[in-house]
Amino acid sequence: MIITCVHQGFELYGSDRSFVETVSALRASFPDAMIEVVLARRGPIVPALEPFASRITIEPLWILRRKDLPRLATFGLLRLPAALLRAHARLRRSDLVYVNTSVVVDYMLASRFSSKRAIIHVHEIATGATRALLRALVRFSGARVIFNSRATRDAFALPASQESRVIYNGLKGPAAIEPKTFDGSRPLHLLMIGRFSRIKGQEVLVKALALLPEHLRPDVKIVGGAFEDDEREQRLVDLVAESGLAEHVALLPFVDDPAPLYRWADIVTVPSRLPESLGRVAIEAMAYGRPPVVSDIGGLPEVVEDGRTGWLVRPDQPADLAQALRAIIENPAAWTEMPAAGRERYENLFSESAFQAALTSMISEILETAASPSRGVAPVPLPRGNTA
Repeated sequence: MIITCVHQGFELYGSDRSFVETVSALRASFPDAMIEVVLARRGPIVPALEPFASRITIEPLWILRRKDLPRLATFGLLRLPAALLRAHARLRRSDLVYVNTSVVVDYMLASRFSSKRAIIHVHEIATGATRALLRALVRFSGARVIFNSRATRDAFALPASQESRVIYNGLKGPAAIEPKTFDGSRPLHLLMIGRFSRIKGQEVLVKALALLPEHLRPDVKIVGGAFEDDEREQRLVDLVAESGLAEHVALLPFVDDPAPLYRWADIVTVPSRLPESLGRVAIEAMAYGRPPVVSDIGGLPEVVEDGRTGWLVRPDQPADLAQALRAIIENPAAWTEMPAAGRERYENLFSESAFQAALTSMISEILETAASPSRGVAPVPLPRGNTA
């Protein structure tokens, strides 16, 4: 059995780690399969994939990114035919091609001619013209689709004739939650992790912190970086300094393993300005027993139960976030039960085992229907281990 897994990233941000966890789940469910991973660039993700992949191939992919649109619409079109031929060849010789995210255009287009062997895993909620384009690509592909949340599914609004399922991302958390230590006698430890971008809302957090009285300001770690955008990073540095928060806010580079950061934190915030398709950081926070305060937008309300496992605030409203943080700091006893409730929700909906069971069930069906005597492929047995 040959399974090809295609991914547009090369770092270890949330979408990259979700891809690693998917490949890990495939290896656990189909231990004898030949799993080839195709990446556009070599990077930190490669060592993370090596325990699960039979082969890792680095080759050009035709990836749709907003900042590259002018180039893609001109000189980039010259590379598209060769990319389509490579994608079509892989689809023909694979029993399954798993494409992570809808921005890998060459595989989306090539799937049209081998749709029974393709599965598209959609993790993004785009806006404006980009959303319309991605929706058209997914529809054109004819492939089966996994959406990582109901919000993502609703944003794409596929026709009923195109098979799709909502499967929440699953991730491996710590064995148990970390004990809650904040009682108001010291500054709150507040953590934000994410790529510096217009979506994530680092600026919203900084403006909210500036609204808090000096004696209530938490110790804050904002972790991440702007993808090949030094100007954006500098603007955030300048905003922290101009807001008088240099003694309270540390801007830290992205790290491959965020576990020590979650253990340091009391609260984790995801102040997204635009819709998150789900919210991996919020899930990780609950896995570690760190209640998240998140924007009430996109898939985040599917992760966080307001008042039980965390807090929802209106997006792009620094005053609302500041008000929530003030209540958290001034009344720590009010959220004593949240760490345990968040961990329970993580285990039930977002754990590695829950994700693997749902993914394996869908992929087994695809492999069984795609196998045909004309290709010399024997009927595909159900995988060993976890099945739905």
